[in-house]
Amino acid sequence: MLSAIDKGQLIINAAYVLVFIATFMIGRMIMLEAQSRAAQENLQDRSNTKSSNFLIKILKPIYSQYIVPLVMGRPRWDASRAKYKKMIDGAGMREEMTPDEFIAFKFTLVVVLPLFLGFMNTQDVGIPGMVLLVSPALGWMFPDIIVKQEIEKRHKAIKRAMPFIIDLLALSTEAGLDFAGAIAKVVEKATPSPLVEEFGQVLREIRVGASRQDALREFANRVNMTEIGSFVAILISADQMGASIGKILRQQSDQIRSQRMLAAEKAGAMAAQKLMFPMVGLGVPAVFLMIFGPTAIQFMNGGLGL
Repeated sequence: MLSAIDKGQLIINAAYVLVFIATFMIGRMIMLEAQSRAAQENLQDRSNTKSSNFLIKILKPIYSQYIVPLVMGRPRWDASRAKYKKMIDGAGMREEMTPDEFIAFKFTLVVVLPLFLGFMNTQDVGIPGMVLLVSPALGWMFPDIIVKQEIEKRHKAIKRAMPFIIDLLALSTEAGLDFAGAIAKVVEKATPSPLVEEFGQVLREIRVGASRQDALREFANRVNMTEIGSFVAILISADQMGASIGKILRQQSDQIRSQRMLAAEKAGAMAAQKLMFPMVGLGVPAVFLMIFGPTAIQFMNGGLGL
């Protein structure tokens, strides 16, 4: 039999245990609530970001709230996240969506596209059954098509802006600024473009502690263009050998302009070849009709009148 003192001590110990369990549970609930609130705020912030694509804009409230939590943090999507992150960065859409949101967008279209086509079919549109059958696969692939189109558009804009931006960098470095200062001047003064945005990202990375070479390599990896890769490789080599950055930039600008001139001449020659077919197929018959048409009509109406 336990004495009164032992019973009292046992009750006190049990009370301590209960208080500890209650404190632990309350603390865990508060922590989970804070995490949930932070996640909701993050999703809300992401859903309020501007989207360049109309389809992303109208579907974002759906997939960011309901699909992203199901995808976020799942290890099975790690390889896809790395792939889609590179695509999103190359398209300049990193402010619009994360890799998790991109995956959620694909899942949303897998469901939404068949439903939309089925609804259109009920309105006597006459969509073929094969299209309805493959519509989930089309929905899964359509986001990749959107991003690849944005990448191509961005690459063209970067090619157009490269000579002018590199000239500004060369002038800034020749005026006495270091490379980071030259980039800052370009970002401040140049007309906004995808290339200026990328140099702004390079500048931010340098300011937070990344080396110039690492920031330039990340720039080349994000853009994933042959021209940018060659430009970055030459800059890094010049930096390692201690060569004049301004001189290298000037040479690069001249070389890019020469390449653009050659590309324009090639495009012009191809355009002349393409015009040959409609000229031969349509222009020559029209000339023959104009020359010999009146004679043929007169001959059919009773002779040439000789």
